Amino acid sequence: MLETPTTADRSDCPRVSVVVAVYNAEETVRDCVEALLQLDYRPDRLELLCVDNGSTDRTPSILTTYGTRLRILRQAKRGPAAARNEGLRHATGEIVAFSDADCVVDRAWLRHLIAPLCDRAVGAVGGKILSRRPCNSIEAFGQQVHDHDRAINGIVPPYTITMNWASRLDVLRTVGLFKEDLLRCSDVDLSYRLVQAGYRLVYEPRAVIYHRNERTPWGLMREGYQHGYHAVKVLRRHARFVQQTSRRSAPVAPGPWPAPLWSGVFRLGKRIGRLHGTWTPDRERRLDR
Repeated sequence: MLETPTTADRSDCPRVSVVVAVYNAEETVRDCVEALLQLDYRPDRLELLCVDNGSTDRTPSILTTYGTRLRILRQAKRGPAAARNEGLRHATGEIVAFSDADCVVDRAWLRHLIAPLCDRAVGAVGGKILSRRPCNSIEAFGQQVHDHDRAINGIVPPYTITMNWASRLDVLRTVGLFKEDLLRCSDVDLSYRLVQAGYRLVYEPRAVIYHRNERTPWGLMREGYQHGYHAVKVLRRHARFVQQTSRRSAPVAPGPWPAPLWSGVFRLGKRIGRLHGTWTPDRERRLDR
């Protein structure tokens, strides 16, 4: 019996640029790139761009070993938003997908991730984010922190996470690229702008990536702090939109997270970060306007 052709076999599959921002990732970047090179997608319709964001470890030398199989770009301005924008400026695909240097993509990841974009009303697609295996209980809890289904379908307003994201390039250029003054949460900011422009965000559970989650209590608390601190700037910037959207939508009662100990550690870090971000000096507040 003949198998149904996959997207990788079709002559009409769109050209896709995959952008990976890389910074001091010597421990993970090789696994990341090797998985991307094994994607079930036509090689002549696929462009891989790794943007080195000023790495000081062996990352640049590791990337050069791949020769012409990927494009290596460099962006000296620090921050993943600046690095991803550099990738977007050089991308030649009609669709752009993002992952991170500490992620490993499933072989079928890309063709599942881009499928919902055949609907022009879809502004971004986010896939499932799992912990790399083997993992301890803290790393497993990280799957709740990066729950893309909850981020897109359970939170108002919704947002998409850049470690597993795809959009049409022309859509991103229309609404504006990532805001480079945001060192974190630039994906939330861009998601909000997409929604305000009338686009939908879609969750695609078959598009799977495996992320190296935090594995220690201190690392988990630090991650919570970063979420809380940097979210303040985005919420200030979109305060009216968030308030109006929340009023129009029925409240969603979040269910209890499993692993109450690790949930408490993460939430404590997030609360401290939010308090710190709220008391940011006026000079930084002016930069957000």
